[in-house]
Formats: sequence, C-alpha cells, structure tokens
Amino acid sequence: MNIEVIGINAGLVWNALNGNGKLTLKEIKKATKLKEKEIYAALGWLAREGKLSFDEAAEELVIELIG
Repeated sequence: MNIEVIGINAGLVWNALNGNGKLTLKEIKKATKLKEKEIYAALGWLAREGKLSFDEAAEELVIELIG
C-alpha cells in the first residue's frame, strides 16, 4: 500500500460517510469493500486533515464527517 492508494481509499471512505452520515467501522467496511488495514490508513489520512469526528457509542466506534 502506498500514499496514492491510501489517498484513493480515503476518498472512498469520505464518500461513504458523506452519503450515509455516521457509520461504524463495520458499516464503512461494507460500504467501501476495503480491508480493515486499508480503512484504518484512510481514517488516519482523513483525521490528519481534520475531517473526522470519532465517538464511542454503545461500545462501538462511530465515525462522522466534520462540517
């Protein structure tokens, strides 16, 4: 996995969140068809850009776009 692939995957995750609102990791995986390690890298990319909000609701991590 290289930087270009991580950026592309970040776009897939962003689109999934933008179209569905709050999602769990499991829901992101289902929506994007990415592997867990690819999702984590994409989330890191988006978090570094300040585009994500994280919440642990009911023992599950819930991710949402900011703004």
